[in-house]
Amino acid sequence: MRHRSKTVKLKRNASQRRALLANLACSLIQHGRIKTTLGKAKALRPVAEKLITLAKRDDLHSRRLAISFLRQKDTVQKLFSETAPASKDRQGGYCRITKLGARMSDSAPMAIIEWVDAPASEEPVAEVAVAEEAAPAEAPAKPAKKAAKKKKAAEEVVEVAGE
Repeated sequence: MRHRSKTVKLKRNASQRRALLANLACSLIQHGRIKTTLGKAKALRPVAEKLITLAKRDDLHSRRLAISFLRQKDTVQKLFSETAPASKDRQGGYCRITKLGARMSDSAPMAIIEWVDAPASEEPVAEVAVAEEAAPAEAPAKPAKKAAKKKKAAEEVVEVAGE
């Protein structure tokens, strides 16, 4: 019988799937939010929530279990010191998945997975949007450089023709 053997396979064998989920979990812990496909985000959510539950225990055994899964000691340190204490009052549901729509290249459904209780050290989304708005103000400087290069090249052509 196949009781309790249902899992999202993601078109990978068991070792590749485990490595993929461990890497996605490390990225989620390090960055606070990641953009990935919807299927990978749905497969990552139970893994990430179990890691948070493990980190909330905060004992040596749970730390060793987290290291054995994630394989990155600095990520485990951040999980236990920043991410888990931020959601200490929450009883579950530590991750949020937001659907984004289809990817341009292959129309794969995309999603953002992030922590519901983001640690205080992360910058809010609003500050990132302000930084993106400031970037276009610097754009007009580049065409001036191109115009100067074209003018210089035209002067060189005139000098060569004059000789």
